[in-house]
Amino acid sequence: MMLKSPHSGTFTEAGLDEAGRGCLAGPVYAAAVILPSDYHNKRLNDSKKLSKKVREALREEIEQEALDYAVASVDHHTIDKINIHNASYLAMHKAVAKLTTAPQLLLVDGNRFTPVNGIRHECIIKGDSLYYSIAAASVLAKTCRDDFMQQLHKQYPLYGWDRNMGYGTRRHVDAILVYGFTPYHRKSFHIKRQLKARL
Repeated sequence: MMLKSPHSGTFTEAGLDEAGRGCLAGPVYAAAVILPSDYHNKRLNDSKKLSKKVREALREEIEQEALDYAVASVDHHTIDKINIHNASYLAMHKAVAKLTTAPQLLLVDGNRFTPVNGIRHECIIKGDSLYYSIAAASVLAKTCRDDFMQQLHKQYPLYGWDRNMGYGTRRHVDAILVYGFTPYHRKSFHIKRQLKARL
């Protein structure tokens, strides 16, 4: 199905999405992307549906063709303090604040969001499969976070972060049980539930 662009046709729109919400380690990333109103890209879709090679190629295209874009992150310490939902919103807020073009409408992937700077927003379930700007934000957030986790993997190779990117795969959870936590692991409810299920 061809994605849509834009949503309103009258406002300067920024698509928002996050990456890393369900991870056991590392930060959550978010991106905000403003695309030209006539933007089209047959390959662009929800980043989870794309191969790594395609995501990387699309990242270059998006960064070249977007009218404006920004990527931001919130670290694991803050995630533990304010919970992953609020941390995801905070990462999105930070990404919006980094834009040099002020958006008039935010298209947010998902069903919840906290307003930022009085900007109108629309929550769109599975929006990264519906709108170019949200899909583009999905790709930027995912690829930037993956780059970060690849670097962490060099310091902590036992956890398989070069492949699982911090998600709760069997190898990752088993490594935690054997070797313990790294300084980058989240200590909040989600990881405790994963470990309890494996015991």
